[in-house]
Amino acid sequence: MPVVLALAAAAVYGAADFLGGLAGRRATTLSVVLWSQAAGLVLLVAVLPFFGGHAVAADIAWGALCGIAGGIAIESLYRGLATGTMGIVSPISAVLGASIPVVYGLVFRGEHPGAFALAGIVAALAAVVLVSYEPGGRRGVPEALVAGVGFGTYFIALAQTRAAAGMVPLFAARFTTVILLAAGGLAFGRVAQLRLARQAVPLVMLCGVFDVSANVLYVLAAHGGMLAIVAVLTSLYPAATVALAAGVLHERLNRVQWIGVALALAGAAAISSGS
Repeated sequence: MPVVLALAAAAVYGAADFLGGLAGRRATTLSVVLWSQAAGLVLLVAVLPFFGGHAVAADIAWGALCGIAGGIAIESLYRGLATGTMGIVSPISAVLGASIPVVYGLVFRGEHPGAFALAGIVAALAAVVLVSYEPGGRRGVPEALVAGVGFGTYFIALAQTRAAAGMVPLFAARFTTVILLAAGGLAFGRVAQLRLARQAVPLVMLCGVFDVSANVLYVLAAHGGMLAIVAVLTSLYPAATVALAAGVLHERLNRVQWIGVALALAGAAAISSGS
């Protein structure tokens, strides 16, 4: 079940990034991130009573750390996607975001995936690079590096919360992100950038719904499986972004990307059989 949930999270994350990238070309990056996070927060408030859970101070603290790391990561990622090459920005952030939790899980949590699972992890990391490959362009690389470190920190911190806390840590994370972005915009005189362009509203709202849904799926997966495996499978989200670009924007996959898709499927199968 954790494998299925992590793959579902990857698909939904990929859809959110696709929508966020499109919205970032119609409005300021700060406004896209702020209002998509706010939309997700509203959704969380609506569903929180149905998930139950009892959070202690540590769960909320880890959630707040997630909010700080996630806010920085999302803002950097969407800025990179809007100004750089998606096929460069996406894999760098995804590989870093997956590699950091893998190292943490293996070294500090004593996780020991089987041989097939380890092979699948290597294949999945390679697939992230290949499936997002596009020749040319290096814009957005600094943003991708910051986003990757932020995502890696986010995945680790969220996995530290207790399953009994339900979705309360996720609420704390999202609330912290919204406050951080709004306060930062006001403090640094970027009030105009907080205003969302009307043509981007539908994309931003959908982006927020997809993003928070993916977070819920990730939390459920992380509480039921190894962090090293869950984080890597979740990092396959660029495959969904590429697939949507092909289906909606009619962008064609190149040969390297098709190899990446095949490798992603093989890696997911190996992880599933070896975990």
